[in-house]
Amino acid sequence: MIRWLAAQQLLDSALPIGGFAHSFGLEAAVQDGLVADLRELEQYIRTMLLQSWSTADAMAVKAVYEAADGDWARAWRVERLVHLQRAGSESRAGAEKMGRRLLQLAVSIHPALDWSVLLAACETGDCLATHPLVHGFVCRQLGLPLEQAVQGYLYACVVTATSSALRLLPIGQTECQALIARLGPAIDEGWRIARELAPEEAYTNAPLSEIGAIRHETLYSRLFMS
Repeated sequence: MIRWLAAQQLLDSALPIGGFAHSFGLEAAVQDGLVADLRELEQYIRTMLLQSWSTADAMAVKAVYEAADGDWARAWRVERLVHLQRAGSESRAGAEKMGRRLLQLAVSIHPALDWSVLLAACETGDCLATHPLVHGFVCRQLGLPLEQAVQGYLYACVVTATSSALRLLPIGQTECQALIARLGPAIDEGWRIARELAPEEAYTNAPLSEIGAIRHETLYSRLFMS
């Protein structure tokens, strides 16, 4: 398959890895009245882009690309560093479930590629197979450059968040698509931030999302698993 087409399939919002079931704290923020309209949603997603997804999750992607052949221990360490910064247990579980489902899917649709390193590390427990790390591994196996891998991951996060918001807020499909388009420059800015950080410098600075992820565990009624 042509590389860019393989990448498009990876970023398809219909990819069956369970992203539709997770809001990663957004649902609690909406219920608490902290995100109530399109303007506040855009601010929320922009903050996540520049203060969490680019500075933490993207570091797991980057660590995969910087791993020398046969030396994956650093990538596994960075993955845990990033993963343990997720304050909510539901968010941690969601990242693991999405990652493992993505790995299963990748093995099925690209059987000619070598998945043995990642599968073996998952078996031994060295690797958690979280979504950002598996995304990075799949992109590397497909021959995509790091820039496209990171930008693609950030785009997928934006699409997941807007899809969740569509079910949580009184906004329409066209407004969500316009929002995704407006956030294009922020995705590029996110890549520039990630490019300058070493994987071990991963950090998050999105307390609203983290508090929402923790609060979500005790919500009386909810649509999402996180």
